[in-house]
Amino acid sequence: MSEASLETVGKLVEPTRVHRSIYVDPAIFDLEMERIFGHAWVLIGHDSQIPNPGDYFTTIVGRQPVIMVRHTDGSIRVLYNRCGHRGAKVVGDRAGNARFFRCCYHGWTFRTDGQVLSVPLRHGYDDTAFDAQNPAFWMPRAARSDSYRGFVFASLAPEGPDLTSFLGGVASSLDDFVDRAPGGRVEVAGRPFRVMQRNNWKVFFENLNDAMHALVVHESSVDAARTEIARMDAEGQTSYAADVIPTMDKNGLPYSSWEKLETTAFEWGHSYLGGFFNPESYESSYVEALEKAHGNARMREILSVNRHNTIIYPSCSTQSAYQQLRVIRPIAVDRTMVEIYNFRLQGAPADTYRRTMIFTNLTNSPSSIVMPDDVEAYNRVQEGLGVNGADWISFDREAGRETRNNGALTAPATSEMPMRNQMRVWRKYMTAETLG
Repeated sequence: MSEASLETVGKLVEPTRVHRSIYVDPAIFDLEMERIFGHAWVLIGHDSQIPNPGDYFTTIVGRQPVIMVRHTDGSIRVLYNRCGHRGAKVVGDRAGNARFFRCCYHGWTFRTDGQVLSVPLRHGYDDTAFDAQNPAFWMPRAARSDSYRGFVFASLAPEGPDLTSFLGGVASSLDDFVDRAPGGRVEVAGRPFRVMQRNNWKVFFENLNDAMHALVVHESSVDAARTEIARMDAEGQTSYAADVIPTMDKNGLPYSSWEKLETTAFEWGHSYLGGFFNPESYESSYVEALEKAHGNARMREILSVNRHNTIIYPSCSTQSAYQQLRVIRPIAVDRTMVEIYNFRLQGAPADTYRRTMIFTNLTNSPSSIVMPDDVEAYNRVQEGLGVNGADWISFDREAGRETRNNGALTAPATSEMPMRNQMRVWRKYMTAETLG
């Protein structure tokens, strides 16, 4: 794309509004894959998915297929899923274990760090034309990879901030996620749910910390939750579901209550929304395990952190209180794959995981009664953005009323500050401005 075109893209985002074309123009989506997903730190997976040497997990970064693999020395490598010979995709499975990777086309094999291991009829190559030590013939490595508290990220760009700098203040949400485990670690539990949504990936991110939508979009699921709460109260029923269902009811809080919650945003487009989880609803066996591991004061400090959705832009979102992680994979300008992972808390009683699964099935799974509310709204937004008419989308709510503290912005949960923050960073990525 020419410099003139980049300048044009920059004009599509203003301080409090954006042009609708950024959600519907395939050319802009193509540039996002290059400029945003080709440069940002993107979540690849969690180290618990590959505990042993040779374990691997495949996914995509933007449009680039990659492999997260545990090498023989125990280190984690992120490789492009591409043969260094003729470019074929090497690994076709989602996950597995391999002593080496073998290309299905011509049989070249590669070590789990990407280096060439063997080549059929090696004598057919002139030494000046082929050198097994030349990285040009390897499975290429991602320019950079790193992890934080077990969460593995990669950046396809050789330059830019390191992972710690990129996460900044939002790293505290990953700390919150892991600190809730009495054993100090979490692990992915089983395969994720996968949902293909008919909307642009940015629509999903804009909704996560948008408190203004909940009362309207989730009216039907709130009514269902309140009906069930009334039934359980009448029957004197107590269960894990009785602890989780009231969280669904919180979507029906009046606007005055949402205004009392805060959102906090950070430099790289990240943000989190204050939560309404009741730590008193945790089963006593879990609280006792956490207290035994950390002491009473630290246990209370850990459980006092109350956040709903955390956005690590542009690739994932966490919900620490329920050990949920959602990973966003843009597929096309109007298609987004969302993967929903559940985690177990190391050292927690076995029954603690039941709460996670109940929350998933009620809220985040394809068969839940909450997710369809959002998905329908996303679909309608995407359809509406393609309609001729007004070209600009407003993010004016509470504009200019944010407060800044140690580099972070805070505002009421009813503010559109998180969206403005995301769009500010989007513009910098897309116009190749210096970030940080």
